Amino acid sequence: MLQPIGKGETIVSAGEGVTELPSGALGSRFVLEWSARVVIVVVFTLLAMVNLAGIYHVVPIDSFERGLTAAARLANCMFLVLIAATALTRLSPIMKAKGIEPRVSALLGTFLCLTLVVFPKANIGPVLSIMATMLTTIGAVMSFIVLRWLGKSFSIHAEARRLVTNGPYRIVRHPLYLCEGIALLGVAIQVISPLAIVVVLAIAALQFRRMINEEAVLRSAFPEYLSYAARTPRVIPRSLPGLGR
Repeated sequence: MLQPIGKGETIVSAGEGVTELPSGALGSRFVLEWSARVVIVVVFTLLAMVNLAGIYHVVPIDSFERGLTAAARLANCMFLVLIAATALTRLSPIMKAKGIEPRVSALLGTFLCLTLVVFPKANIGPVLSIMATMLTTIGAVMSFIVLRWLGKSFSIHAEARRLVTNGPYRIVRHPLYLCEGIALLGVAIQVISPLAIVVVLAIAALQFRRMINEEAVLRSAFPEYLSYAARTPRVIPRSLPGLGR
């Protein structure tokens, strides 16, 4: 049977002995892993540049609302840059989800939100507009903090690298999805429409599916994940830090 071991390698146990994978297979996995890293770096660096360029659309920053919009774009830019940087330094996976569905869910869940950018802004008034921009900014900043904590365990596809259970992961099992959801809610309010609601619901369903896929891989890779999952809610905190359980 297949068993995970350290540094992203896999061994095959045949009962009486252990046989390493052929060096050619290991070389192919190395090439695929680094190809994926390069793609992530290029894509998210370009997205960060687009976000940064978007700040010019709110110049001059002569109002509170414009200042918030610039802050939201800057926070999102920092988050995207951190994704690119983390992809280069992350650990090699010790286990991955099999099949096409986890990969499709991961890609769609990651990039479907970009479709909201082309939606026309809704006439929601200054109060709702400010609230939406604040949600986007808060979500982006929190996403940056969580990703910084996750560090070398970061992945887009359902993969196991290292089990993280402290920091924000002590509060919920998927804090990054929670923070991204807050930012997504802010964007959705700004472009609210029946079609935008459909897109947001589709993203939510995809992100939930990603959670299920990731948890399956983590359970297989780390036996201690079962006890962690039993005491830690998936995405909705039971209580705020410092306020008790």
